[in-house]
This record gives sequence, C-alpha cells and structure tokens, in this order.
Amino acid sequence: MRKLAALVAGLVAAAGGVYVVAAPSAQAADCGGTYTIVVGGTGDNDSKAPYWQGNISQRVGYPAQPIGHNARLGVNELNRLIRDHRNACPDQHVKAVGFSLGAAVVHTWVSENWPTIDNVNAVLIADPKRAAGPGAPGAAAHPLVAPVVGAPLAGADNNFGDIPTLTLCTDDIICDANATSGLPGYLWEGKHGNYNFNVDVYSDDARGQWFNGVYIP
Repeated sequence: MRKLAALVAGLVAAAGGVYVVAAPSAQAADCGGTYTIVVGGTGDNDSKAPYWQGNISQRVGYPAQPIGHNARLGVNELNRLIRDHRNACPDQHVKAVGFSLGAAVVHTWVSENWPTIDNVNAVLIADPKRAAGPGAPGAAAHPLVAPVVGAPLAGADNNFGDIPTLTLCTDDIICDANATSGLPGYLWEGKHGNYNFNVDVYSDDARGQWFNGVYIP
C-alpha cells in the first residue's frame, strides 16, 4: 500500500523533525476514584484536542508527530507521570487511554512496563501498532512504513502481559492497513475519528478488542 507509506512520509516531512514540548507537571494528587491519563494523536501535542471527553485526570504533553524518537519521548513522559502519581497514590487505579499515535505510545508503555506495575489498564483507540487478527496489522507494521517511522513506533504486537488492554479499530487504515475504506476513508470520510472518545465509557478492567463493531474477547 504505497499510498499509505506516502501519507506517513508526508506527515513526517510536515513535522520537520523533533518538536520541543514543555512537560506538564502532574496535577495535584486526588487519590479517589480512577486516575485517567490520556495521550493524544498526531498534532495533539498537549493531549487537549476537543475530541477528548469525560473525567480526565492528566494529559500527556509530547511532540506528537509520527516518528519513533517522538513516540519514545511520549512513552517516557507517560511513564514519568504514571510513576510519580503511583508514588503519591499507591492504591489508586490508573487507566491510560491513547488515540492513534497516542495509542502507540500507550501500547509501547504497556509492553515495556507490565512486569513492574499493576492496578492499571489501557485503552488503545485506532492503534497503529495493533497486531493482525482479525484484519491486517496497523500501519506501523507496513513494510513501507516501518522503516520510515522507526522504533519504537514501528511494528505491531500484542505484548500486554497481564495488563487488561482494550483495542478499538473500525474500518480505519491506521489500525488495519487493509481496511475497506482505504486512504479515502482516512482523508475524507472521517473514519479515523469515528470512535467514542469519552474515557468514562471504558471500564477499569476492559480487555479484548472491538473490531468493525464486533467485540472479540
């Protein structure tokens, strides 16, 4: 799918390299309920895009452009915020929600940290690192895309260990490179934004995946 590779290359070129984003301080600790932390997609450098809804405790700031180095900065910042909050509120449940590039950030964080943390769950909306089955893997695993974006953004897996993780993908080439809607669906038909961004609808133990409207445990 050369058009998909060209799209990603164009986004990288538009990014112009690495952006410097001021790291937000962790918000004052409130140890009740669920600590919900969100990571926005491409261009949402402060995770404050208007699509986010619901009770959000913390937003991750990072240079939200689709290259591996920037994804790594996002993973590191997500880890800092979660670990700092865990030190302040050791018994509070943490729910990490990411969209698109932000889903890849959360995905990578889970893969790297599941052996050393518990009482957390993850929600991955339109994850470009989604493993195949059903459908094709996400765009980050495409052989023409992976070398362009680089690690840790490149590739696809479901290495979530014992952390409950819910993945959502609906006719969207970012999380299913062979999606029926194709590139037109992404560019003009709004398929990539056709998700529920209210973080409160996703439970603290949600797992499995919603693929094209069908739930798969």
